[in-house]
Amino acid sequence: MGAMMDERPQTFVIGTAGHVDHGKSTLVKALTGIDPDRLREEKEREMTIDLGFAWLALPSGRQVSIVDVPGHERFIKNMLAGVGGIDAAVLVIAADEGPMPQTDEHLAILDLLQIERGIVALTKIDMVDDDWRDLVAEEIREKLIGSTLAGAPIVPVSALSGAGLDDLRIAIDEMLELVPPHSESGRPRLPIDRVFTISGFGTVVTGTLLDGPLDIGQEIEIQPSGRRGRVRGLQSHRAKVERALPGTRTAMNLSGLAVEDLTRGDVLTTPNWLTPTRLIDAQLRLIADAPLALEQNDEVGFFTGSSETLARVTLLNDQRIEPGDDSWVQFRFPEPIAVVKGDRFIIRQPSPSLTIGGGVVIDPHPRRHRRFRSDVIDSLEVLAAGTPAEVVAQAIGGQPVELRALSREVALADTELRAAVDELIANGDVLLLRRAGGNGPLAPTSILMRSDAFDALIRQLHQTLATFHERNPLRRGMAKEEVRSRNGIAARMFEEILARASANGDLTVEGDILRLPEHEIRFTADQRRRIDRYLAALRANPHTPPPPSEFGIEAELAIALAETGEVVRVDEHIVFARETFNEIQRDVLEIISREQRITLAQFRDHFGSSRKYAQAVLEYLDDRHVTRRVGDERVRYTGG
Repeated sequence: MGAMMDERPQTFVIGTAGHVDHGKSTLVKALTGIDPDRLREEKEREMTIDLGFAWLALPSGRQVSIVDVPGHERFIKNMLAGVGGIDAAVLVIAADEGPMPQTDEHLAILDLLQIERGIVALTKIDMVDDDWRDLVAEEIREKLIGSTLAGAPIVPVSALSGAGLDDLRIAIDEMLELVPPHSESGRPRLPIDRVFTISGFGTVVTGTLLDGPLDIGQEIEIQPSGRRGRVRGLQSHRAKVERALPGTRTAMNLSGLAVEDLTRGDVLTTPNWLTPTRLIDAQLRLIADAPLALEQNDEVGFFTGSSETLARVTLLNDQRIEPGDDSWVQFRFPEPIAVVKGDRFIIRQPSPSLTIGGGVVIDPHPRRHRRFRSDVIDSLEVLAAGTPAEVVAQAIGGQPVELRALSREVALADTELRAAVDELIANGDVLLLRRAGGNGPLAPTSILMRSDAFDALIRQLHQTLATFHERNPLRRGMAKEEVRSRNGIAARMFEEILARASANGDLTVEGDILRLPEHEIRFTADQRRRIDRYLAALRANPHTPPPPSEFGIEAELAIALAETGEVVRVDEHIVFARETFNEIQRDVLEIISREQRITLAQFRDHFGSSRKYAQAVLEYLDDRHVTRRVGDERVRYTGG
């Protein structure tokens, strides 16, 4: 099937733009033979209300999908749902009227969305003389100055007579020659712009496919709802295909999803990577003729892909944003939206409805920021302009992270992400705490941590342990779980951090205890005198040892003795010299080997002790899985 895909003509998507009644839909019909006005109301009113779609083959063989947008100011929201993901634009301006208010607004939108390739179709040339046409063309050139369409060719056409249509097809073909091929290495996303049902087929959605391909039979996920389904069928330009390629207008027949499960603005993608968000960091620019400055906490209409929602804005480094200025902002949404880093957006003043600015998503999953923080601005500048490695390092942040979680945070293709991670590891900027994939490529569950963050964390753990050792000189170390909890480290990451720290000699791990490598239990001279007297008493009465309290050995000191290995503390009152307890355990196991069991009475008789000592020792051995109790007897522990 790969060879078949290679032979498919390269496909592009272009969008129309321009003022109402300047002839966008009429031009599309004249170019393609397809009437993009599909609604009865549109035909009755002779005005485009919603998005329309058509397609044509260019002289080179390139296939072009055309998204025809409404020009009336009341339907700008519908226009915005159609221009996301287009490769180029045809700005339609009527020769008899020249640029009009929606011409300006549509041009501003194309500029804010960074649509860098476009053509001006100067329509209705049959209604004006040559001098007027040339005058309007000059006005258009001046209007385009400073926008992304500056210098765009102006092609005079008449949809009614057909004059200039071949020139327009050639101009579109030449323009698309400069559009780079669409990458197929990313994760596919289809911002849904239409949802409907076809009898006998079921639910169908359409949109412009971005970033990666989709195949028939593939499982898909709808965001932000999280609903799952499967691709039942695919069409492009009404022709069935086995695979939909990025950069194409695509219709998808879905199984497992009803029409009421979907709406314009949803994003169709593959499962388990696109996480909806209620908060994004962004770079925002207000258009120069915005009527008002943008103030802290203003509410705006937010448009991206095919979605529309309201948002509150936090100005991160300015008291206010004046028309024509750009700034760093954070948007807060009442409902989750599905976006990735690099997505372009438009903001509109809700009332009166008017486009006032737009920009690019820098971080789709940020923390809530305090205003006027230089460190926040610095990190956003790295995310906005940094290399892939710098972006990945920024996204890793100060905590260990799994590769699969990292892949959801950055808008990089899988190969680009792994190359950036490999570069960071090779340079020593990032540590691989767990490969989780043998010696092959990194696995999704591989754990990464920035080297500077790891070093800072080790210093933090050092301080925690140093304080503990100072306050508890007779303790061998601190419980690992207590250390983890005090330092707020995720449980699933802690063992990986300790393994690296232990291998580096930064910390010493002894079972469930954590200590500094240089820490040792040290007794004072007085404590040592009491300990020596007590040890002599234990050796004098090996199987019926006196309690530590008789020799001034308080509980803390007895625990310390046990941790140094000089004694075995069976319980609070019964302590054996280490060599004595080793002998007792050895004899217990020999009796079990000979008799298949040992009872309290056998223990008491063998060691000449009392029931109190026998019961305490055997319960201690049970707890440590040396023996196992069966009724009133003990047998050797064998697991289970």
